Amino acid sequence: MHTEKRPREFYILAAFFTVFVLFLYGPMSAIFILSFQGPNGGLTFPMNGTSLHWFGNLFETQAVGDFGGAFQRSFTLSFMVMIVTVVVSLLAGLAFRRKFYGATALFYLAVASLVVPSIIISLGIGVLFQQLGFAPAWYTSGFGAHLTWTLPFGVLIMFAIFNRFSPSYEEAARDLGATSWQTFRFVVLPMILPSLIGVGLFGFTLSYDEFARTLMTAGTYNTLPLEIYGMTTNVTTPVLYALGTLTTLFSFIIIGSAVGIIVFINRRRGNA
Repeated sequence: MHTEKRPREFYILAAFFTVFVLFLYGPMSAIFILSFQGPNGGLTFPMNGTSLHWFGNLFETQAVGDFGGAFQRSFTLSFMVMIVTVVVSLLAGLAFRRKFYGATALFYLAVASLVVPSIIISLGIGVLFQQLGFAPAWYTSGFGAHLTWTLPFGVLIMFAIFNRFSPSYEEAARDLGATSWQTFRFVVLPMILPSLIGVGLFGFTLSYDEFARTLMTAGTYNTLPLEIYGMTTNVTTPVLYALGTLTTLFSFIIIGSAVGIIVFINRRRGNA
């Protein structure tokens, strides 16, 4: 059986993709492997035995670092950011379906923070809070700084969703006597729900591992990315690798859960 020969560009792209995957997952794999060092293991290869010692050490009192508190703060902050990002992005998507004065300027103003260096935004928010007499904290200034990062992504996603959303479904619902709220609840919301879950996932993950916009706005208590960065200068055991492995697995669990929910919703919609 004759098969068409693949073009040269295919092999170039395949090689580039292979290098990209190795560059992306190679360091992560090294950290994952080293987190299973034995009790006398160090931060580099070769490994000195294998064990779960450093994972258990995470839950003990540390001489440096506050793993539990940092994780709790990061999780709470990410959840707050996720909720606000979903709600505001949804409202913005609904609002921009109709033309109004200043819509273009407002749109560019909303997404401008994507092109401004993150450290500049973090520094500006921190200075502003100090000038106003408020102490920067992860749940106030840090919360606002993270929203400047997640909201533009959420808004852009919802704009794309509503740009291809046919108004004929809403018109049919109104013809059948549905109110505006009933139309939104029973027609619009079920159709855009997978996209809202995606926006929420974006908001959570972007906030959970954000470093630059948290650096000057977290205040006294660190979030998990700041805690990990600070520990790189004073931790000399693989406990830091164990923490990286657990946080990576946590991120994958969040992503997998969101994907599972979307698949479940789509299957239910297909069987309806």
